[in-house]
Amino acid sequence: MNVIFKLLPEAVWIDSPTDKGGILSALATRFAKVYALDRTVVLEGLEEREALGSTGFGRGVALPHARIEGLKRPVAALLKLARPVEFGAADRMPVDLAIGLLSPINAGATHLHALAALSRLVRDEEMHRALTEAGDTETLYALLTNASDRDAA
Repeated sequence: MNVIFKLLPEAVWIDSPTDKGGILSALATRFAKVYALDRTVVLEGLEEREALGSTGFGRGVALPHARIEGLKRPVAALLKLARPVEFGAADRMPVDLAIGLLSPINAGATHLHALAALSRLVRDEEMHRALTEAGDTETLYALLTNASDRDAA
């Protein structure tokens, strides 16, 4: 398991939100269910961060993130979209992968390290292609955990 952030298999899923708000809402719901967090707090955190500027990373990937109360360490979730959705990314490409990250409110450097680890994963051409082509949640989870474990070593 990644030493920077926690990712549980139940936090990886495929769904069909139709807009940016739907993506943030789906992430908040999944974070709440899997990591026993308050959905409203999570959604507000993601929306507040998104209001500062799009977390659309480019190349079809969004990295919505926030720092919230009630966490001991960063946690992640991966939503693969059944159809690409406009997200306001700088490259104007719609997203088909949304990787959410939540960190403790006081985890400044830890939050940045976790974001950097996720951005390295999706910048890697082979990893990006594999995630985009993966057809099931088990494959998505294996790709993320194997790559993040390798990078942590």
